[in-house]
Amino acid sequence: MDMVATPGGRIAARRAPPSGGPAEPAVFVHGLGGSSTNWTDLMGLLRDRVDGVALDLPGFGFSPPPDDGDYTPGGHARSVIGLIEAEGRAPVHLFGNSLGGAVTLRVAAERPDLVRSLTLISPALPDLRPRRFTAGFVPLAAPVLGDRMARALASQDPHRRAQQVMALCFADPAAVPPQVLDFAAAELHRRRRLTYANDALLASLRGLLLDYLRQGRRSPWRQLPAVSAPTLVIAGGRDRLVHPRVIARVVREIPGARLLMVPGGGHIEQMEHPELVDRAVGELLADIAESAEIAVPTAPARTGDPLPWRGIAAGHGTVRPGEHSRTFRS
Repeated sequence: MDMVATPGGRIAARRAPPSGGPAEPAVFVHGLGGSSTNWTDLMGLLRDRVDGVALDLPGFGFSPPPDDGDYTPGGHARSVIGLIEAEGRAPVHLFGNSLGGAVTLRVAAERPDLVRSLTLISPALPDLRPRRFTAGFVPLAAPVLGDRMARALASQDPHRRAQQVMALCFADPAAVPPQVLDFAAAELHRRRRLTYANDALLASLRGLLLDYLRQGRRSPWRQLPAVSAPTLVIAGGRDRLVHPRVIARVVREIPGARLLMVPGGGHIEQMEHPELVDRAVGELLADIAESAEIAVPTAPARTGDPLPWRGIAAGHGTVRPGEHSRTFRS
């Protein structure tokens, strides 16, 4: 872990240097309440392909709050841009999960010069239709009430709270490794001693929900067609937070986007099924290299033959015709 100086403040970065010599750079952006450690397993699998850097968004993990106090997706996007530019190796393969998906989408749409490919895992894009598991975020985002709720959550036993988070984000909470649960609990215990932790969480949630109401050219939905980088969208069929209709629209509106749908997957597929995500990302990177006719590091073949492309499940929306939708069985 090291600290990177950017125009908006210092950002904590966790690195996974390539295992096979020089490799193209990749940047990984976590979701709301997460940190750079959400990418540990996937970054390890991808070390034979990319030179990975996972950041802690300002106010999360080990990153201090942003200098300007801006926790909106746009503010977080400026932080990601600042890190990429500070690294000096653009364009990068850019990864984002949940809130990080909304943030990296904005980066790809507004700064295409910085992005070589885009991988979105359950991106948190506007969906105002009520769902059972997301209804609780509305009072949490409310002034005064939200602050009280956040303090009450922070006072819970860290291990119990970690179990609640994993139950929300994993399709199968019983599959969470004990060491992952213990680490999450330790991180929650550490963060509740930070005076800005609740502010970062609540302000980021409020900024995300306000983005849902944004109109005009900076609306997240209006930005999708502006993404020019090769894009892979990954979603879990049992995701409690992002509905398949959102995923279907993302894939329809980003030119040439491909889809990995994991029927038995949840909200954080890079943690729940990292091997499947690794296979799909590896194919994307190989296709990019082939189309550009450049040499890339050779990686050992992954277990399992390539699986056939097919559309998203009926009733969950329609995916663009062609060869860019795939369903993997977990």
